[in-house]
Amino acid sequence: MTSAPSHLWLNALLQALQFVQSAWLSTLYALGITDDSHGAPAWPWDVRIAGENLVIDVALARQFAWMLAAIAFALACVLLALFWRRAWRWLLVAGVGALAVAPWPSPSLWLTVAVPTSFHASPTGFTVESIARGARVYAAQCAACHGADGRGEGPLAATLHRWPPTMASALLSRRADGELFWHVLYGMRDDQGVTMPGFSARLSDREIWAALDYMRVLSASAGMAAGGSWPVPIALPSLPVKCATAPSRDIAAWRGNQRVRVVAVDAAHPPPFEDPRFLTLLIERNGLPPREASGIRKVVSQRSDRSDRAPSANVTTLFGARADCVADSPDAWPVFAQIAGVAASSLAGTEWLADRDGWLRALAPAGRRGWADGGLMCTTSTAASDGAPAALRADPLTATLRQMDDDPVRFVKGGFVH
Repeated sequence: MTSAPSHLWLNALLQALQFVQSAWLSTLYALGITDDSHGAPAWPWDVRIAGENLVIDVALARQFAWMLAAIAFALACVLLALFWRRAWRWLLVAGVGALAVAPWPSPSLWLTVAVPTSFHASPTGFTVESIARGARVYAAQCAACHGADGRGEGPLAATLHRWPPTMASALLSRRADGELFWHVLYGMRDDQGVTMPGFSARLSDREIWAALDYMRVLSASAGMAAGGSWPVPIALPSLPVKCATAPSRDIAAWRGNQRVRVVAVDAAHPPPFEDPRFLTLLIERNGLPPREASGIRKVVSQRSDRSDRAPSANVTTLFGARADCVADSPDAWPVFAQIAGVAASSLAGTEWLADRDGWLRALAPAGRRGWADGGLMCTTSTAASDGAPAALRADPLTATLRQMDDDPVRFVKGGFVH
């Protein structure tokens, strides 16, 4: 996937701008200057700094950074002049000079329209349950115009004076979560009239946030169908995980510590062996009731007994133990099928790799053996693999994992670098 260059300074600038605006909003709310809106502080102005514009125009971002630096230098000169009276003239001249030579990009380029919920964050946690709930909301309320596949070609799309945008693009990444939420609530309009109706009378806040979660998955699905990649970074959805006889726990406990391999298994695709390079999560069809799950383990046992001649069905002398951490949710299978861009009936055998920060980074469709083709998505590295050490070229999976670690996803709401 390609996007704006991933300059570290640009990502740092975007994060700083997001933090400053969010902190300023919290301060205003604490002082009682602004009210709340839908359960969180309301942004009181009709504009905000447009991180999404800065991230796609590096030249504009550079000018904006120099402008901020000049303003900061001028303020420092003024403050210093208050205490260093002997040099106040020179300090003021230096400050004015900095402002005079600084680039001043047009505010229309780095400001964008804001709404009261611009800085709201989704409360759902991007769980498979929320995504599944959002799928039902989308099918009932959105598909007629946006299309079941999210490509904007629903049966009612032609009746609109503006064609709905496709989700097989970076559309969702170009808007803050809270602004998408607001537009679904109250609709959108242009000079010719309404371009999308509001759903505040038909949907609850919770349903709208769930629908937005599903739209992110639908965007990944549409992107896979259109170009074989995810148009925006997509997180590994949160879900409960049950490992052997241990109590169920959320996959968030793994985040930040280890990479995760996700594998869709069924009777024809048994669980893989454990690998110390990552933790393995198994996705079973429809959550697999106990009787069906035992059937899979019976098949695994039979195969292991024939090929490995080991006394245990799940352990071999050569490869060790098979993975046994299973997604404890019946919604996991259809959600991951959507992310992969395939029908649920064709998902078995598909694998994903998530990095240590919880971003899905690579996909190996069913039928592909290993990671010979890389499959890495959301990367900015341009180094040719031919220059990699021979050991990495001989082990494509290790090379993919190394590239994931060396080129992390850097994400900012309302604009991203990755």
